[in-house]
Amino acid sequence: MSQRERGRPGLLVDWGGVMTTDVFTSFAAFCVREGLAEDAVRRLFRTDLTARGLLVGLETGELPEEEFERGFAALLGVPAAGLIGRMMRDTRLEPRMLDAVRAARARGVATGLVSNSWGSGGYPRERFAELFAGVVISGEAKVRKPSREIYELGAEAVGLRPDECVFVDDLAHNLKPAQELGMAVVHHTSVDETLNRLSDLLAVDQAPRR
Repeated sequence: MSQRERGRPGLLVDWGGVMTTDVFTSFAAFCVREGLAEDAVRRLFRTDLTARGLLVGLETGELPEEEFERGFAALLGVPAAGLIGRMMRDTRLEPRMLDAVRAARARGVATGLVSNSWGSGGYPRERFAELFAGVVISGEAKVRKPSREIYELGAEAVGLRPDECVFVDDLAHNLKPAQELGMAVVHHTSVDETLNRLSDLLAVDQAPRR
């Protein structure tokens, strides 16, 4: 039986939007509170080169959080102080995904985090030891998704080859480079669908549910 037929021994997951509730829902709530169009943040990141540059700088750790906040706040026309926290205020940990990763690790799957960061905060790092065998955060690694290198670093962090890993992300454009490296990929659109897919792809009987 081939490795792929019996399941992959590694699981790499994104943080925001996978291990937490949807980040873009939080952005929309922020916009409403600030008196902006509900899609103002999403639209800027998609269409404005300055906004994209600010985001890339933040995620690679090349741009201090305060500089991102000043620059992006100016584009939005809102106060800069505490901008990142205000934008992320409505994100919550996703208990069933936490349980699934924890259980997969307990069953012998090598679990890892591969996350584009929004500064040094925003992660409950006290949980990492029980969840992950390896952690790659873009601002610390100085490389961000969808760069091929960050997926290679993720596999290396859990002691596996890329083609031994499953990678889960809520953004479809982050999946292609992982797939090109041989990873099995899961586009996270709902917890139920992701857990079903992990049941098929991992070297365990099934992902936990409640």
